[in-house]
Amino acid sequence: MRTRGFEIAKGWEDKDIHMPERKTKFSAGYDVEAAEDMVIPPYEKGQKPTLIPTGLKAYFQEDEVLFLVNRSSGPKKGLVLPNSIGVVDADYYGNESNDGHFYFQFYNIKEEPLEIKKGDIIGQAIFQKYLITDDDVAEGERKGGFGSTD
Repeated sequence: MRTRGFEIAKGWEDKDIHMPERKTKFSAGYDVEAAEDMVIPPYEKGQKPTLIPTGLKAYFQEDEVLFLVNRSSGPKKGLVLPNSIGVVDADYYGNESNDGHFYFQFYNIKEEPLEIKKGDIIGQAIFQKYLITDDDVAEGERKGGFGSTD
């Protein structure tokens, strides 16, 4: 039985996507690479964040979540996550609209455009168990991908 891991998302199989890795035996996060070259413009009020594709999807247990977090060097380079932390739910895997392909979203707080190259480590993915309340009654089912649960 599979417990948790990463796979290449549909449509990215021939794009030389690398699986995330932990660099030390006590690292909590798996380093995730950008799947393609991107340029993140300097932040302007009202601007939407830039979505950086990873070419990856993740599978894990129903009582787990995948957190997408910034690297400690991210803000030094100008990268900040607009949502502070990305949350990927277990039912995002294999969804009908994007197969569960997860992205990192960033703003660039520097004054000049920031170039991201394919293969640059852009963030970390951390698997975590979570708890629910005694009176939880969530029964909805995911119908789409990114932002579909509003």
